[in-house]
Amino acid sequence: MQDPELLQEGLGLMALGMGFVFVFLAILVFALTFMSSVIRRFQPAPAPAKPATKASSAAAATAQDDEKMAVISAAVHRFRTKKRR
Repeated sequence: MQDPELLQEGLGLMALGMGFVFVFLAILVFALTFMSSVIRRFQPAPAPAKPATKASSAAAATAQDDEKMAVISAAVHRFRTKKRR
């Protein structure tokens, strides 16, 4: 085979491969869009959430924040004392 024939065959294979990938990806996008619309159509409506009591949840969140702050402070203090040695 001559160089122009090899180049032409290579370009043809490249075009065929790129075309196959393009068609596959287009089919994939179509299938995902279709499945998404089907799922949205048959998905049940979400149940309404029950409101939690504000006083108890706020107190629990504050207690957890205080505990986290104490643990972090202790870890930083311990790291700094070990680092000085």
